[in-house]
Amino acid sequence: MPLTEPSDDHLPQEDLVALDGAVSNPDDNVVSATSDASDPATPGGGATGEPESTLPEPTLPEPVRQRIVTLTATVLPTLPADEVPVPLRRVAKFAPNRRARLGAPAIAAQLTADPLFRQRVTARVLADAGDLGAAVVEGTAPAAADPVEVAALAYLARPRGWRELIDASGAVVRAEADSAVVAELVREAEQRATRAEHDRAVARVEAEKLRDELARVREELGQLREESRQVARTLRETQARERKATELLATERGRAARASADVDAELRRARARLAEAEAAAGVARASAKEARSVDDARLWLLLETIGQAAVGLRRELALDPVDKLPADFVADAFAEQPGTAPASPAARARDTDDPARLDQLLALPRAHLVVDGYNVTKRGFGEMSLEQQRKRLITGLGGIAAQTGDEVTVVFDGAERMHGLPPAPRGVRVLFSRKGETADELIRRLVRAEPAGRPVVVVSSDREVADGVRRHGAYPLGADSLLRRLARS
Repeated sequence: MPLTEPSDDHLPQEDLVALDGAVSNPDDNVVSATSDASDPATPGGGATGEPESTLPEPTLPEPVRQRIVTLTATVLPTLPADEVPVPLRRVAKFAPNRRARLGAPAIAAQLTADPLFRQRVTARVLADAGDLGAAVVEGTAPAAADPVEVAALAYLARPRGWRELIDASGAVVRAEADSAVVAELVREAEQRATRAEHDRAVARVEAEKLRDELARVREELGQLREESRQVARTLRETQARERKATELLATERGRAARASADVDAELRRARARLAEAEAAAGVARASAKEARSVDDARLWLLLETIGQAAVGLRRELALDPVDKLPADFVADAFAEQPGTAPASPAARARDTDDPARLDQLLALPRAHLVVDGYNVTKRGFGEMSLEQQRKRLITGLGGIAAQTGDEVTVVFDGAERMHGLPPAPRGVRVLFSRKGETADELIRRLVRAEPAGRPVVVVSSDREVADGVRRHGAYPLGADSLLRRLARS
C-alpha cells in the first residue's frame, strides 16, 4: 500500500495546520535529487533498467509502513535543525510516543517527496541497524532477520532489488497474517466444538429433567382425573339434593303463605283488642289523675307534719353545731391544703350546663359544691398562667359561697401546686391532690364521704368524673354552667 495515510483525527488543531502544510506543499523543502536516482546503473535503479523516479512507489504492507514511520520518527530529533524539513520541524518537537502516531502522515509524505531527507534518515537508521543494515545495502537479507525490518531498511536504503525485498516481506507478512487467521479460525472452531459438546451435555441433563417432569405431570394428570371423577359424582349428588331442597322449599312456601294469612287475621284481631285497651287506658288515666291529686294533698300534709316533727326533734335533742364537716376529714387524710375556711354542704344536680339549674341546686339546704379546678380554668381562661387561673377561680367561688352560704370545695392536681398561695376566701376550701393521686380520685373520695341524702354538686366536664360521682349519688354539672354563673356575678 502507499506509504502515506490519512491524518489522525486526534491531532491538536495547531498540529493539523502544520502537518496540512507539510502534506500539501511537500516540494517547498525538497532538495534536488541527484542524477544517480535516474541512472539505471545505480543501486536504486529499477529491475527493468528504467529510472527509479519513473517507477511508482511500491505498495507497502501495513506493518512495513508503520516500521518505516517509527524508524524515521526515532532518528528525526537527532538530525541537525537545518537538515529537518520545515514541515517536520514541529513534529520533531513532539513527545516520542506521539511523534510516530501524530506525525505519520507528514513523515510518510516527506520520505516520498524528499530523497535527500530520506538519504539522511537512511544513513542514521543503517548506522543503528549494524550488520543487518549492511546486509540490506548489499541486497541480501539474512534468513533469520525480521522480514518487516528488512523491508523497512530496503525501502529507506533502496539498494538494487529493494522492491523484490519489499515484495518478499509483504508475502511473508501476508502469510503470517493468513496463518494467524487460520489459527484464529481453528481456535474458534475448537471453542464452538467445546461449546457444542457442553450444550449437548446440558441438553441431555435438561432432557432427563424434562422426562422426570413429564412423569410427574402424568402422575398429577392421573390424580386430577380421579379428582374430576369424584367432583362429578359429588356434583350429581349435590344436584339431586338441590332438587329435593327445591321441592321442600315449594312446600314450605305454601305453608308460609298459609301461616302469613293466619298471622294477618290474628293481627287484625290484636288491633281490635288494642283499640279496646287504649279506650280502657284513657279511662284509667283519668282515674289515675284524680287519684294523684288526692295523693299530692296527702303528701303535702305528710311533709308539713314531718317538718314540724323535725323542728320538735331538733329542739328535743338540742344538737350543737359541728366544728368539722365530712369533707374536712377527707382533706386531712388525702389532700394538701394551703389554708382553708370550712363552708356549708350543698345539693345534688343533674347533667346540664344551665347556670339557672346550678342556682336551683345551690338553693337546696346544706348543699356542697365540689369543683374540678383545672378542668374549669383551662376551659374558661386557659390563656392565663396557672397561678392566675387558680386566683380567678377561687375569687369567683368566694363570691358564690358568700351569696349562698353553701360549702364550696375546689380541687387541683398537686403536681403543679404553688407554695405561698394567698388565703382562700371565707367558705371556700382549696385542696391539692397528693403525690401519686389525681384530682379526679380526690373528688370521688369527697363525694363518697358525704352522708346519703345530702345534695352534692360536682362541676367538671370530664365524663369519667361525672359518671363516677353520679354512681355515688352526686349531681354532675358541666364546667360551662359554673363559668356562666361566674361571668354573671
